[in-house]
Amino acid sequence: MCLGVPGKIVAVSPEENTAVIETFGLRQRINTLLVGEVQVGEYVIVHTGYAIEKLDVEEALERIRLWEELLAHEGFGEVSGSGNSPDVD
Repeated sequence: MCLGVPGKIVAVSPEENTAVIETFGLRQRINTLLVGEVQVGEYVIVHTGYAIEKLDVEEALERIRLWEELLAHEGFGEVSGSGNSPDVD
């Protein structure tokens, strides 16, 4: 089974087809070649370092909520400071 994690784009390097996402307070550089042009403030689903789908804000926040619920259920406690605020720059 493959898992995709939602992340908010916080920086973009279009010439390299990469971006930096923030999810659950962590930042990671990802490849954006599969989804095309992205903008700071947009949300994407990431799998193995690649953005595989763009999400609208409402859908992204719902998926983040579900991840937080799953992590809490698995004993990781309350996940806070996700850095995924609903405002889009």
